[in-house]
Amino acid sequence: MSLKFELLQADDYSRYLLRGRTDILFNLRGMIQKRAMLSAFIDASADSFLTAIVALSPDENHLVLDAASDETVNRRVEAAEQLICVTQLDRIKVQFAARGIQRIQHEGHDAFRVRVPEVMLRLQRREYFRLTAPSSHSLTCLIPMTIGGEQREISVEASVLDISGGGLSITVPSEGMVVEPDMEFANCRLMLPETGAIVTSLRVRNLFRVTNRDGSITLRAGCEFIHLSSNMASTIQRYILKVERERNARERIR
Repeated sequence: MSLKFELLQADDYSRYLLRGRTDILFNLRGMIQKRAMLSAFIDASADSFLTAIVALSPDENHLVLDAASDETVNRRVEAAEQLICVTQLDRIKVQFAARGIQRIQHEGHDAFRVRVPEVMLRLQRREYFRLTAPSSHSLTCLIPMTIGGEQREISVEASVLDISGGGLSITVPSEGMVVEPDMEFANCRLMLPETGAIVTSLRVRNLFRVTNRDGSITLRAGCEFIHLSSNMASTIQRYILKVERERNARERIR
């Protein structure tokens, strides 16, 4: 399961980053009201602990975070420059950096006071319904790439993480593929089970560095379909509905 996201590049940063103080405070209050649990990553490491925002200062310049149950972790937090806090709010992934860390007592319990962030990352659902790739079978996309001075063309296989009627996201292979926002790849072949190849062009919309639970780091590219025929679009929608029906049926049996 991926946890921490870092937005590297995007075609429109304003779609993902909140900078307005009013919007940021609105989201922070929502976390307090809904008692959202946060995974707090210590500095740039993959080490994290669970916490929650327990209070907002009267001047709205500071947050109070629950301390960890492990004193060793709390000492590391005291010495840290920042915590990367990650949570879900109304099914939207929210992430921010908490800096200016001070250990305090809050209502008789250990806690940490941090500054209200100046920037907040929000990863909203796309306009289309998005289906996480099923674990029962893998989804791949073959992407033509031109390499080397010889201008040779190869097909790079990328794992599909999720798919919708409007696009998909892939894990960028560690070798053989260079990706930047607004790049277009023609004649990509999305391999759907029992259907065959869906031929479409892809345009890269954003690029994230993702820290996984085991500490490994991958690159994730969000792409939109372009020049997708109506027949191909219908095939993708039928696949999404079929997988979702099967998933719901399995959950009802449990």
